Amino acid sequence: MKRRELLAAMGASLSAVRQCAEAAGVRNIRWCVSIGLWNDQPPTPFTEMLDVIRDTGFNGFRMTGFPGFLRQHGLTESILERELSRRDLHVATLSFGGPADDPSRHAAIEEAAHAACRFLKNFGATELVVFSPRRTPKNLVREHLRVACEFYNRLGDLCAGYGIRAGLHNHTQGQLVESQDEVELMLQLTDPKRFHWAPDTVHLYLGGCHVVELFEKYNDRLIFMDFIDGKYTFARQDVRLPNGVVHKAGSEMATFLLSNYDLGDGEIDFPALMRILKRRRYQGWICVDHHYARISPRHSYARCMKYIHEKLDPIYS
Repeated sequence: MKRRELLAAMGASLSAVRQCAEAAGVRNIRWCVSIGLWNDQPPTPFTEMLDVIRDTGFNGFRMTGFPGFLRQHGLTESILERELSRRDLHVATLSFGGPADDPSRHAAIEEAAHAACRFLKNFGATELVVFSPRRTPKNLVREHLRVACEFYNRLGDLCAGYGIRAGLHNHTQGQLVESQDEVELMLQLTDPKRFHWAPDTVHLYLGGCHVVELFEKYNDRLIFMDFIDGKYTFARQDVRLPNGVVHKAGSEMATFLLSNYDLGDGEIDFPALMRILKRRRYQGWICVDHHYARISPRHSYARCMKYIHEKLDPIYS
């Protein structure tokens, strides 16, 4: 059996495996990173990215910009499969989105979702991380979110046909679901059996959310999550990225980037989150979704993995 066929078979049976593992209390957390951190770096061969992920101790990555990422790096699925196999790495999930609050766009989103799910199933992945639409004026959020959530339930059904669970990823950079009330409203308006939650800690933090409180209250909705530390840091000077892009002092993007920190350097209580996951017997991926590497991706990911080994793994051992 080829590796891809094996991964697909594994993905199809993962729900049953997950249930058995939970019943037995077996730990099954795998750590991945977001490939998007390299967007701010000089052009980097994909194989070098994979080497960094492997060398720093992670098990895989979340793909951003699908399917354009494959074209950008000259990848076919067979090439990707070969390079992952060489390093014993995995595709954990991919970032997915679209204007779910616009019914005229739903058919196109569904078509894209079929393609995304086929790709994930081929690589044995079982979750799809869904980003919410662009923001509207505050007094229209409730209606736009109602429309989006009705669609998200149907999207969850579509993904379930591939053995994949879909869950929403909160985001503070101009998206519909940013604040605590918006996160909670999304969870209230979606069917917990059909659509789930894939939160991002630094975006929760910057959105003014009570991160531990939300994890405690809605831990049964968790299917995937992004861990990265946060500490509000206003950009008083320009932020120049390694790829030459400059974000001006005082801008939203510059402040967002500076407010990202390696695990353990910010203000988010990750040990408390791990204790919640242990009580929940969470089984699945945690993604270190770094958005800004102060020195290099290798340096940041190595520091984050050191924190994981020393501070988080012992909690869930």
